[in-house]
Amino acid sequence: MRTLRVLLLPALLALSACGTDKPAAVPPLPKDLATFTVAANGALPGRGWDGVVEAVRRADLAAQTAGRVSAVNVDVNDRVKAGDVLLRITAVEQDAGANAARAQLRAAEAAAAEAEQNYRRYAALADGQYVSKAQIDQARAARDSAAAARNAAAAMLAQASQQAAYTVVRAPFDGVVARRDVEPGETVAPGRPLVSVHAPDALRIEVAVPQSRAEAIRRDPRAQVRLADGRALTPAEVIVFPAADAASHSVNVRVALPALGAPPAPGTTAKVVFAVDAADADAGLRVPASSIAQRGELSAVYVVADGRLLLRQLRLGARTGDEVEVIAGLRAGEVVAADPVAALQAIAAQRKAADARHD
Repeated sequence: MRTLRVLLLPALLALSACGTDKPAAVPPLPKDLATFTVAANGALPGRGWDGVVEAVRRADLAAQTAGRVSAVNVDVNDRVKAGDVLLRITAVEQDAGANAARAQLRAAEAAAAEAEQNYRRYAALADGQYVSKAQIDQARAARDSAAAARNAAAAMLAQASQQAAYTVVRAPFDGVVARRDVEPGETVAPGRPLVSVHAPDALRIEVAVPQSRAEAIRRDPRAQVRLADGRALTPAEVIVFPAADAASHSVNVRVALPALGAPPAPGTTAKVVFAVDAADADAGLRVPASSIAQRGELSAVYVVADGRLLLRQLRLGARTGDEVEVIAGLRAGEVVAADPVAALQAIAAQRKAADARHD
């Protein structure tokens, strides 16, 4: 009998409206039903483009010589200054090579000095025609050859010294250690990743936008950045790349973040909203995740309209914290039930009140 009353309720209300020419009175919603008004939260309206936060200055330091890691002086999240020693690699072979090159340079310098003296003697005897022109040419060639050998030995010493210097890895700039890939005692070869350092004071985001929007963004570079923790920032600078990607036909836009007391970590996602992409006044709406009713693949909320609760399907975007972005389905100013379970109970109570009124 109760099921029959529920089914007949809409028909009875419609007949009552026809007889009086006035809409049927809807039982009021429970006073304890929690609701909220949808607002844009002061966000800049527009379409959001996803990007990743990256450090402007980032260095992935790799081994430039072979050896065994003898000491690691830093760990992840340590702050370092430019020139600080991050780790050391054993330098036995490198030091031996540098010493050998240094000895070869001394021998080459001695040979060059002797060849220079011989040439000067022959040049002095040439004035009295005590030596032939051929002997002078030979002495000059010997001098030049010895000088070239000396220069080659000096270059070899520089190369060997540089290999020895590679065994000490230093910080290229002031920053934070983001990653450490080796432990003391490990054997490394050239190219093996060692430590990654980035400067947290300069961050940026790069997003790819359709080429049809690039010129409009270039004319009006106003934008807003929404971080994963919910913060909204105004970029320090927006740079539109001059050329499009031939494969994707998109244009990269670089957004520089302002200086922050608590900067986001590089690698985290963020969304950039450009003012020129504002399609309507309802872009950028967000609702609490707890207010969304999930029915399989259907995402919806209960909207209060004319004293009734109506289930409204939504198209959702990214979730940030306890809030979810609404791409379509809601407008700013609409009232939504905060708890979908409580909304179902309110609908049942409304129907019960309507049944009691018509009994």
